[in-house]
This record gives sequence, structure tokens and C-alpha cells, in this order.
Amino acid sequence: MLPAYEGRLAFGDLVERGNRAGLARWITGRKETRFHELGLDAGRVAERITDGPPTLGSVLGIAPRAYAEEHGKARWGDKRPAYALRVAEILRLFPDAQFVHLVRDGRDCVASLLGMPWWHRGFHEAVATWAQVMDATRKYARGLGPDSWYQLRFEDLVADPEGQLRGVCGFLGEEYAPGTTEPYRVAGMAVPARKTWHRRTHGALDTSRAGGWTTRLTPNQIRLREAALGERLISYGYDLAGAVRPDPAELLRYRRVEMLRRAAHSKRRMLDRLARVREPGPVACRPVAG
Repeated sequence: MLPAYEGRLAFGDLVERGNRAGLARWITGRKETRFHELGLDAGRVAERITDGPPTLGSVLGIAPRAYAEEHGKARWGDKRPAYALRVAEILRLFPDAQFVHLVRDGRDCVASLLGMPWWHRGFHEAVATWAQVMDATRKYARGLGPDSWYQLRFEDLVADPEGQLRGVCGFLGEEYAPGTTEPYRVAGMAVPARKTWHRRTHGALDTSRAGGWTTRLTPNQIRLREAALGERLISYGYDLAGAVRPDPAELLRYRRVEMLRRAAHSKRRMLDRLARVREPGPVACRPVAG
């Protein structure tokens, strides 16, 4: 989704059928897009893209919509942590998008990231990532209305899955289905085997994952985490461990990482504004007939 948006100028004017066909090949024929994991017929999806509306949002919605249809669903959704910093771009593609923001204790998030096989940026970067995401989503939560933004906490979800998911369904305007509390029933079909970090989706909900940071982070990591982000943790209802202040040199190192991340985000926003001037046409998804 985001790589296509960032490279949108290279696809040309999608009013041209040939350009839509080229974008269809880019989506369905490249390993990097992971289209093959959806189990869809690439030729049929490419044909729908080529014959479909001439906007990037419309094109990008076709594959996930086809996946939803394949499984008897009327709507589709997509979960990517990176979207938390790219809400403005997602809204350009899908103006009627609804966002469900799942907040988790930042200490658990950091501990989880450090255990991921694809995370190679270290502890300070993990802490700065959570801080940046929380600041960005707080801004979006204020700017978007209650029909577009819904927020809940991970800890509340695992403690009362049915109650919390009923709230999510109410926000989405969908009827609650009991099976939503049993993800393991569809995990074998929906979660690729290579994603070993999602292996817990194959079992019952595990409440032990809430608060696991107390044994997964070192005392030094906890000290830095709470010194850097204590106010944010408290604002979301999380208690602090009361750790002593960290080494000033470590805190300074963290601040530098945080500053570099925010500078990179500002640069990306500036490049996006420049790219918008050169767009050959609108990017917003057009409503699907019927």
C-alpha cells in the first residue's frame, strides 16, 4: 500500500489503460508485494485492476476487496503498524477509511520489538518508535471524528475480548460475531507459516502477554523507558515501576535517536507535498457500485 503510494508518479496517469495494466503487474507479479500470500488468481485481479477506476486508491483496494469476497466478507481491512504515522496518506487514498487504534503498554511494545526477527534497529530506536507513534496518533484522534477513529487498549482487549470487540463492531457498524474472539480458527488459513512471530494467533487469547515487560526488559532498559516516556505511559493509564533516573549519557543517546526519527518523518512529509504537485490526477478511491 505505502510503497505504491510513495512510487505513484512512476505509474503515470492511470486514466491510460496501459498504465493501469502496468500497475496491475507491479502488484500481482512481484514477490515484494506479497500478493501471492492472498491465494488469489493473479490474472483475474490484474484484469479487474486494468478494467477498474483510474485512481491509485481504487487500484489498491481491488486486491484486498477480492480477498474479502473470496472469504464471503463484504469489507476488508489492513493492519500495518507503519500506518500509524501515515494516516494522512491513507486518507488521501481512502477518504472514508475507519481507523481502529490498538494501544499497548510501550514497555511491552519495546520488549516485543526486540524479540522480532525483522527488527535490527536496537533498543533506543524501539523506544523512539513507540513515542513517535503515540504522539502522531494522539493528533489524529483529535482531528478525526468518532465515526473515523476508535481507540482501545491491548490490555483491556485480552481481559474482556467480547466486550471490547463489541465496541469495535459498533464503531464499524458491523454485527458482532462470536467467532471474532477465536482467531485460531482461521489462523491456519490467514497467517502465513513464515510469520513465526504471529504463532500465538494459532492458540487461545493469552493474557500473560500483558505486563510481560517486567521480566523481558533489563532494569537499565526500564529506567530509560520510563524516563523518556513516563508521561505518555501515564496518560494512557499505565502505572510506572518507579525506576530511578537512567545514566544521563544513555538518555542523551536516546534523545538523539528520537530527534533523527522525527527529522526523517518531516523530510518524508515534505517530499510527499512536493510529489502531490506532480500528480497527474486524483488518487482517492472511487466508490464501488453496488
